[in-house]
Amino acid sequence: MQFVVFILVYPLLWMISVLPYRVFYWFSDGFFFLVYRVVGYRKKVVRHNLELVFPEKSFEERKRIEVDFFIHMCDMFMEMVKTMSLSKSEVKKRYNVLNIEIIKEIEKERSILIVCSHYANWEWNVSINNYINSKGYAVYQPISNTYFDRWIRRVRARWNTTLITTRETTKTIVRNKRNGITGVFGMVSDQSPQWHRAKYWRDFMGITVPVINGAEMLARKLDLAVVFLKVSKVKRGYYQAEFIPITTSGKTTEKNEITDRFIELAEQQIHERPEHYLWTHKRWKHRNKTPKAFATTPDN
Repeated sequence: MQFVVFILVYPLLWMISVLPYRVFYWFSDGFFFLVYRVVGYRKKVVRHNLELVFPEKSFEERKRIEVDFFIHMCDMFMEMVKTMSLSKSEVKKRYNVLNIEIIKEIEKERSILIVCSHYANWEWNVSINNYINSKGYAVYQPISNTYFDRWIRRVRARWNTTLITTRETTKTIVRNKRNGITGVFGMVSDQSPQWHRAKYWRDFMGITVPVINGAEMLARKLDLAVVFLKVSKVKRGYYQAEFIPITTSGKTTEKNEITDRFIELAEQQIHERPEHYLWTHKRWKHRNKTPKAFATTPDN
């Protein structure tokens, strides 16, 4: 059944990916109408998240963010499809990297973790590999349909990026270090961990929640550099990437220092243009399960 679904959907995705941009975004507009106006995909989740995070905003302000978010989300999904046929020269034009010299300087000394949030277009982050000298890796979570998983791997592995799972990350870094290979590892780090396995809780957008500290654990254990990737949407189909160093030596940092700085930078980004964050995820679902050791207010 998985294969049947794949062979039915794949040709359509390919045909959409080669459309001229003007027509391509017409499809995105139609996709938005279907997702938001007809189906109402996760509209309640998005609305609830915005109410939690922005209680000071009026209903009209939050509704504007909600609508703009769904427009952006549909664009981003379509742009992931566009990656199937996107050339290196085209992605360089549409995904502008401002200060790659920061990565090039650090990679002379050690491997780097590039951390980002579910913001703007994280699918095109893999194109950073077009600019670096080290071997580039993208850490991802496999999906259940094996055929679509292979497709995702092919799409995201363009521009010589190697995809590895979360479980493969540590052994890959250790093996590279043993062989004298410098790597640049990209990972999205704002997911919600299972609450009973969470080792660290803190405020995220004003609400105490469990946060993932895997990047910090790797950086401190293996002495990696950590750099935050800030991606901004300039206009439809165009993005701008900026690197913000968190540390050039993980072993010299204090406990939670890297995680705290990552969260701070992610929050700043969201406050600037909240409509470009991924509000469909239930990021604050564990807010009422805060352990006493991490509780900051009785209402969390």
